Amino acid sequence: MEISTIIGLILGVVAVGVGMVLKGAPLHSLATPAAYIIILVGTAASLFMAFPFSEMKKIPSLFKMIFISKKMVSKSQLITMFMEWASITRREGLLALESKVDEIEDNFLRNGMRMIIDGNDQEFVRDVLMEDIHATEDRHKAGALIFSQAGMYAPTLGVLGAVIGLIAALADMSDMEKLAHAIGAAFIATLVGIFTGYVLWHPIATKLKRLSKREIEVRLMMVEGLLSIQSGVSTIAINQKLAVFLTPAERAKLTEKEASPSE
Repeated sequence: MEISTIIGLILGVVAVGVGMVLKGAPLHSLATPAAYIIILVGTAASLFMAFPFSEMKKIPSLFKMIFISKKMVSKSQLITMFMEWASITRREGLLALESKVDEIEDNFLRNGMRMIIDGNDQEFVRDVLMEDIHATEDRHKAGALIFSQAGMYAPTLGVLGAVIGLIAALADMSDMEKLAHAIGAAFIATLVGIFTGYVLWHPIATKLKRLSKREIEVRLMMVEGLLSIQSGVSTIAINQKLAVFLTPAERAKLTEKEASPSE
């Protein structure tokens, strides 16, 4: 579970609800179906106009990504794994890693391992893996762009909803109390548009970009590790090479972990 998404969503709803109460605005005024239809359906319509259906049908899986963390091997685990594989390779050769291939859960890493075991040229392996990374990055950018654009459309549609509400309110000015309620309801569309745009859609786009960046970093690390094994470098060299992908705190933790068995 991506707990930060849940926390952000709850805090956003609470902030608006408590803010309305403190300002004296009645919460029941939010029960304006027309505002939600204009904003949500209007935003969906704009997205379908802007993006091909092949990209739009991925929206449910994108929502799943922001609520459920994708299982990925940690960078520290990768370093430990590559050091073990490097040790086996230097003792027994690349073919000795064949027994390890089926144990690898990550498809990208498993395919890369098979390529180096099959004896493919190092440049070829790098090119294939990097093309895979670039394709993945492009798909992730397309997904994030959908929500980024939704964040631009929703607030503008909120203004449109307010205009529609004002037109309806000013059509009958005989009852001033009724007119006041109608004008208040008209601005609910603006509230919903701004809320969904800046508390939901833009933050979701940012989260998808961050998740993509984390996955790409792990894959780049895998490429460097695989090519290092193929080159026959030592375990120490692989450790030093891959440690650059870690933060200082992660490096210190990994060093402590490696030193602990000898204590």
